[in-house]
Amino acid sequence: MPSDLDPIPDDVLLDPNWILDFAETSHPTLQNGAPTPSPDHASSDDAQLPPQDLLPIPYSLAATITANNRITPKTHWQDVRHLKLSLPSSHPYTPGSTLTIYPKNFPTDVNDFLALQNWTSIADTPLHFNPSSPTVPRTTSLPLRNFASTDTITLRQLLTNHLDILSIPRRSFFAQLAHYTSDPFHRERLLEFTDPQYIDELYDYTTRPRRSILEVLQEFESVKIPWQKVCSLIPSMRGRQFSIASADGEGTEIELLIAIVKYKTVIKRIRQGVCTRYIAALTPGTQVAVTLQAGGLDVSKAETKRPVVMIGPGTGVAPMRSLVYQRVRWREELGISNEAAGKDLLFFGCRNEDADYFFKDEWKELVGKGVPLEVFAAFSRDQVCHPHPPLHLPCHANAYDSGRKSTCRISCVNKAPRYTMRLRRKMGSCIYVVRAGRCRRRFARR
Repeated sequence: MPSDLDPIPDDVLLDPNWILDFAETSHPTLQNGAPTPSPDHASSDDAQLPPQDLLPIPYSLAATITANNRITPKTHWQDVRHLKLSLPSSHPYTPGSTLTIYPKNFPTDVNDFLALQNWTSIADTPLHFNPSSPTVPRTTSLPLRNFASTDTITLRQLLTNHLDILSIPRRSFFAQLAHYTSDPFHRERLLEFTDPQYIDELYDYTTRPRRSILEVLQEFESVKIPWQKVCSLIPSMRGRQFSIASADGEGTEIELLIAIVKYKTVIKRIRQGVCTRYIAALTPGTQVAVTLQAGGLDVSKAETKRPVVMIGPGTGVAPMRSLVYQRVRWREELGISNEAAGKDLLFFGCRNEDADYFFKDEWKELVGKGVPLEVFAAFSRDQVCHPHPPLHLPCHANAYDSGRKSTCRISCVNKAPRYTMRLRRKMGSCIYVVRAGRCRRRFARR
């Protein structure tokens, strides 16, 4: 370092490259070429839901919700949705492909954030991004992706569509908050969370109870973030990927199987997933911005004659359903009869047969039509007490025989790896497994 320069002290907060400023025009803000409706014109019911305008996502498709049905009983602890969307045109995909949905924050949370920071009076004022200093090149990327410096936006739009105010804060977030409080106790406490020796306290305060950025600001009321720099503190909203549960055909409809995230934390507070909460509120006719991503099963039409083994518990059965129906379609196109095709095996597990055995009737209907498919199901909460579960895998366990309870079925899933390896050696089958939310092709005989 040159002798005439001093290092920047650690307690000095550097300005971001871009800051918000009032736009020169006072005209209503335009988003995607259309004026944003004022909240005053919304009905009381609509005011509780996110606005229905499409997000400006590059290369996105405007999908229309055609059905959003709960397929678990009301008495079941988890709400699982069978979501159907219609695309504006046909887009090819393969089993294992995903659809990304981009969520929005709810007005109640946005209004709480605005009120907490005393921004309500300027919430709907047009803003734009300006360089924080003359030395910042105009080519420097903006805090919001795919946003131009000439575009205008309001704080309400920013918090609703672009910033994840319900995410779990990181250590750097507390370091920046310490600069924006006038309370010495709050400042000291915030700086403690940035100290590596208090990493356990940070975990117990944020990650363990899933405490959000909004809740942190509600507890540290003295913190007042400059609205000009809000994009440097709050992370951007990310889209969430969901495995496609339907097969690619001539139509434009795509189906998803989505578990709505809602639970109670160790501090007895209800937590909801940002995206699944948004999805649960979608009604037929609503348009959402989505993007398609290529599949990860590496399955091809040329392998249709080879049998496959599919392992997909819970909502992980979604890509397996896509694979089952896609193979049915490929057999028809290639002229392969069901009798000549090798039998596909699906291993499925859930809690209760009557609550979350997804697509049970569809599997039964496919088997009844002669589709070469056999389903092995296990239900962890429907078990018959047995001190010594069988160590062998029944060769022909029937998932639809209500008289054969789950000691047999649990054995099916527990012994699935050993059984599938035998199938691989004898039949040259491909094996597809859903693990930790990802669907992968695990084994294939060359």
